[in-house]
Amino acid sequence: MPGVLQEALATLSEVADDPDAYVVEWKLRTEGRAVGVFPMHFPAEIVHAAGALPVLIQESREPDVHGRNLLAEFYCGYTRSLADSAARGHLDIYDGFFLADHCIQLLGAVDVVRAELPERPMFFGQLPTSLTDGWTLDKTRTVMQTFVDELGGFAGAALTEEALATSIELFNVNRRLLRELFAARRAGNAALTAGQLQVLVKSGMVMDRAEHTALLRQILAELPEVPRDDRIRVHLSGHLCHAPKAELLAAIEECGAVVVDDDLFTGSRYIATDVAEDGDPVEALAQRYLRNDVNAPNPTRVKHESDWEDHLVHAVEAAGAQGVIVLMVRFCEPHMLYYPELRRRLGQRGIPHLLIETEHEGLPVETVRTRVEAFLERIRRNSPVEVTA
Repeated sequence: MPGVLQEALATLSEVADDPDAYVVEWKLRTEGRAVGVFPMHFPAEIVHAAGALPVLIQESREPDVHGRNLLAEFYCGYTRSLADSAARGHLDIYDGFFLADHCIQLLGAVDVVRAELPERPMFFGQLPTSLTDGWTLDKTRTVMQTFVDELGGFAGAALTEEALATSIELFNVNRRLLRELFAARRAGNAALTAGQLQVLVKSGMVMDRAEHTALLRQILAELPEVPRDDRIRVHLSGHLCHAPKAELLAAIEECGAVVVDDDLFTGSRYIATDVAEDGDPVEALAQRYLRNDVNAPNPTRVKHESDWEDHLVHAVEAAGAQGVIVLMVRFCEPHMLYYPELRRRLGQRGIPHLLIETEHEGLPVETVRTRVEAFLERIRRNSPVEVTA
């Protein structure tokens, strides 16, 4: 890869690997404040418009020492990692925390953060989970306005429509650039691994958006095209809150697969929908929340016009994927409850799939390799038989 491309990727990899270091450096460099944001519905544009750095808090790479004592065993690894990070003092670098509801386990982890950092402001907004009722838009608009008001109080000055519009435009540009890279992957002519694409998204969840956008432009300008290879084309599905481990993604591709699309949170789900840039910014943010479930259906939301299983099948067929690898976080109740529908729909369409359950403490990579290799061999033999745990 050209030097400029290597340097840009190295910078983004450094941020993705150690987001805390970037947050500390940014605060020293700008004398600004950082706001911790939890997945997956809070509009980070509002934090940016308040002059602060919105950081979607990542799963820690460190072993869970305190999380299992602070939360029940049946909480997922991401939420236990949040609790562990709070107890270790790793979240002390944030000046406040904001979230919109996602799942019960996340709310439990946030309670631990609140208890460990009682002096930090924390705001929780309850967005409607049913997206088709007549009152939904008004309720969503009210919650978005509350977010704006609370961030204004946090910043010490009311947020203006101009500031919100500027932030919305910047975030839209960032998402569009990422979507260009994801489209290049689907077309089979982008020299980027699944792990590198995860780095592009994860770093964008942490960095100042203008800095991240500038690096994305460099990568797009320098990215070489590669011949379409003959590896098995697979779609990754799942992981609704955090990134799959890099060694898992590497193992999948080393077995002879190429990831051509996904619906991961740290992937196409995160960049699926822009915010309208005309009209009232608060209204636009509310509409974006409602529209996003059409572009990236979520098992914690209810919208009768869209279903995750139909969206998944369409994405698989549009990308020319030959199979689906479902990455299910252990104890992720929304995914566990929805998985039978996904399995049934994939079976109806004759799309082979492999279910891999993941955990914060890691997984035996060699076992994963064996299962992925068997899955890919079935695809090569044109067998529709599914492989599950």
